Amino acid sequence: MPNQYVHRSLRFLFVIFVIIAGLASLYYVSTLTYPFLIALAISFFINPIVDVLEKKAKMPRVLAVIVVLIFLLALVAGLVTLLVAEIVTGTQYLATVVPSHFQKLVVYMEQFVASQIIPLYNQLATLFKNLDTSQQDTIMANIQSVGTKIATTVGQFIQNILQNIPSIIGWLPNFATIFIFSLLATFFISKDWYRLKSLFQKLLPNKVQTSSTKVFTELKKALFGFLKAQATLISITTLIVLVGLLVLRVEYAITIALIIGIVDILPYLGTGLVFVPWIVYAAISGDTHFAIGLGVLYIVVLVQRQVMEPKLLSTNIGLDPLATLIALFVGFKLIGFLGLIVGPVLLVIGRTLHHAGVFQDIWHFIVGKKEA
Repeated sequence: MPNQYVHRSLRFLFVIFVIIAGLASLYYVSTLTYPFLIALAISFFINPIVDVLEKKAKMPRVLAVIVVLIFLLALVAGLVTLLVAEIVTGTQYLATVVPSHFQKLVVYMEQFVASQIIPLYNQLATLFKNLDTSQQDTIMANIQSVGTKIATTVGQFIQNILQNIPSIIGWLPNFATIFIFSLLATFFISKDWYRLKSLFQKLLPNKVQTSSTKVFTELKKALFGFLKAQATLISITTLIVLVGLLVLRVEYAITIALIIGIVDILPYLGTGLVFVPWIVYAAISGDTHFAIGLGVLYIVVLVQRQVMEPKLLSTNIGLDPLATLIALFVGFKLIGFLGLIVGPVLLVIGRTLHHAGVFQDIWHFIVGKKEA
């Protein structure tokens, strides 16, 4: 009996070692082969379209892959062109509007300094003169210490920005190289998709092949469900923002709504990246009613996101709403806003491995149970 527990402990440690070594190896390999991993992901997404062109349009697979890649590049180039054109138009609009708003802000700051800061300074100066010399020296030393820390922090921040400029410029050729390798790899992987898939399946044992097929199928279903859920959430956010901006009679409402919808993808900042500075500026410039309107719109967007996200994720991915909500909260508490994405993803992976019987197989291996 003791030998049985020793063997189980050793097998358990072996499983832990294999998992850690596998994750470490995967991370190391991915740092060297990420252009090809990107190509594999792109090939995976465009493969259904290539299959349709090959079977329905009777195109040779090579031609179908070329057509899809050209369409994809044209789509990306078109979106970038529209974005640049919109930025130019928006910049021209801001160039005519911002000076007047900036002038209002300057006037407001002058009034604020004259009515609030100067009287407060005079009161503090009077109190400071009534203090003992030692107290005055202590206060001055603390002020100098804070000033030194602020100056050091700001200086380091500016220095880091200036030091990173050459690396950012030097990253452009690297980006071009990655783009070319990824594009070529996408072509070759898509062209030989089923041959490579068959070759990969032949290298795996039957048991591993069955389990990996189940895992891949479930993950593919969950991935497309996750993307569908996020696209739905972004569309709802964009629509709500558009209606709200139209009610508030904001110029370029459609463009601003699209930008906020795109920003909603960001896990850390989200719509607050646009709304919070906009609300603060409107309040400072004296447009209280507009600031309140933006604040109400921002709250509506946040509430609908928090209410709809667990429901949509559970519907499209097949997770229980309570489990999804727990995954969102735990992920948020552990790693911040990024956990709102990582939490459901890990839950999906765990559920997929459970349905595929991977956990059961691992447990049978640990306890030494023989399968029939």
